Amino acid sequence: MSDSQKFPVAAHTLAYLAHKSAFSADRAVASAELAASIPTNPVVVRRVTAMLGKAGLIGARAGANGGAWLLKPPEAITLDMVLKAVNGCAHLGVAPPGVKGCPVGEKIPEAVSAAMMAANVAAAERLAAISVADLLSGAKVASAAA
Repeated sequence: MSDSQKFPVAAHTLAYLAHKSAFSADRAVASAELAASIPTNPVVVRRVTAMLGKAGLIGARAGANGGAWLLKPPEAITLDMVLKAVNGCAHLGVAPPGVKGCPVGEKIPEAVSAAMMAANVAAAERLAAISVADLLSGAKVASAAA
């Protein structure tokens, strides 16, 4: 699975667990059910749930009666936490070095770097303001698009 898909799969997984009220091991949701909702392969879901488990966001057990459940309320899980759990980043990259003697090349890399840093900070702040519960309600997510 590409790195770019880990975050959306993780966010979807957490939202689905919240929707199913999977707040304890006896309410665990199987990876096949989660995969059908996304839709993706159950192996992809198991890879992501392993990362979410390592981050302390979900509990999981393997086997025929296995599955995943939330360890925290959906209101307490923010999207920046999810992004960190799957080793993702909202980082836009790094500006290439400039060319000495060029009136543009000497100045633009610093300006582009500052703009990208500001965008990264804004993305991280926005993700920190959206919880898994918000994904289900759509309230904060929809207001950000407006």
